[in-house]
Amino acid sequence: MKLCLLLAAFAAGLTVSTSAAEISRPNIVIIFADDLGWGDLGCYGHPNIRTPHLDRMAAEGMRFTEFYSAAEVCTPSRAALLTGRYPIRSGMCHDQFRVLRSRSLGQLPDSEITLAEALKAKGYATGCIGKWHLGVPQFNPGGHPRRHGFDFYFGLPHSNDMDPTPVAPKGAGRLAEQKAEWWNAPLYRDDQIIERPADQTTLTHRYTDEAVKFIRSNKTKPFFLYFPHTFPHTPLFASKNFFGKSPRGIYGDVVEELDASVGRVLETLRTEKLAENTLVFFTSDNGPWLIMNQQGGSAGLLREGKGSTWEGGMRVPGIAWWPGRIKPTVQRTMACTMDLFTTSLKLAGAQMPADRPIDGLDIRPLLFGTGTVQRDAYFFYRGTRLMAARVGDFKAHFMTQAAYGQPKHEDHNPPLLFNLKVDASETFNVTTNHPAVLAQITAAVDKHKAALQPAASQLIEVEPLPEKK
Repeated sequence: MKLCLLLAAFAAGLTVSTSAAEISRPNIVIIFADDLGWGDLGCYGHPNIRTPHLDRMAAEGMRFTEFYSAAEVCTPSRAALLTGRYPIRSGMCHDQFRVLRSRSLGQLPDSEITLAEALKAKGYATGCIGKWHLGVPQFNPGGHPRRHGFDFYFGLPHSNDMDPTPVAPKGAGRLAEQKAEWWNAPLYRDDQIIERPADQTTLTHRYTDEAVKFIRSNKTKPFFLYFPHTFPHTPLFASKNFFGKSPRGIYGDVVEELDASVGRVLETLRTEKLAENTLVFFTSDNGPWLIMNQQGGSAGLLREGKGSTWEGGMRVPGIAWWPGRIKPTVQRTMACTMDLFTTSLKLAGAQMPADRPIDGLDIRPLLFGTGTVQRDAYFFYRGTRLMAARVGDFKAHFMTQAAYGQPKHEDHNPPLLFNLKVDASETFNVTTNHPAVLAQITAAVDKHKAALQPAASQLIEVEPLPEKK
């Protein structure tokens, strides 16, 4: 059934370009951090967290200053990246249940076409290593990564704080000192749970070992590696080689180990002589979890963090690396995680699904310095609510709500308006100065809503807890 849907979706794509660049089918690696803030890396200005490998990646490649996740929390942001679509189109969002929970029965719908499925149809080997959070295989086998186009899976099915044990203290995830007996996260290899609880102090290292094996095992054919790290989502754990080494404390330890992981992946591509035919993109699923205090990250000069549609909640690091193809550049044109879907399909010479709206754009002109990319508008959702929209340099907030601690959203009439090129911190409301801009953004929102067909939410149903005896 899934194959039939895939073929039908691609049926109208016979006019796809067949340029030499597309036919070459480059390898594609997407490294996705969890809760990493825009200001958490050295190349984005952090003074104390040492990230030499990511800094080198940025210096050799393209560092985006205005790169966005498509959602402000985990599940919807992952759905958007893998489908190229706003999560409201797939039902992977909800206003109360913001993410899939540890006993959720919902999943990324079978009708959605993932990046893995589209690339697999072009002969790619596909692997997912790390945090999935688009289905819980224990309670719904259809939610497993291998049912959504991945040949291989190694990782946790959801966030690492979703299986606390009875001995875990309240608010355990915020504590600087973590104990293994507080958490019961399951670690999967393909369809089997191989360790429970997972030893979280070794996760980043073991993920990286598996990533290196996957690359070496598939070096003679095109491959797609989706590498969504568990960290720096709390609770925070680092291996003995990194624990206690960063001046930023445990959060810095975790990010510095993440940086070392990126370094190992890039070095493997170099030593296997794959670098010149591999696009590597590093980014984060949303902004920093600020309420975690010192166990959370930094959005730099951006306002708010994870859970909000202010810039700090959705603007994230974005670094593209492809030796010989991407020149060292600081890219100040906005782009987003949904663009990785469209761009990857174009690079692979794959046909775009023709039976559904795709929100991601082809950003090859930005990556290769061959032109510009015209984006009509970008929409900021919190659950099912369209809270804000951006057209050009201006962003209008129709509703605002703090990430945590504000029980209801606040409506704005007229909307708040900020010029992000001169005020990335969203401090100075310029609504009265730009009525024409506000009218243009409002018209874009009206057009988007008129054509939108929201899907039923997948985040509602959960497996009941067993009755206590």
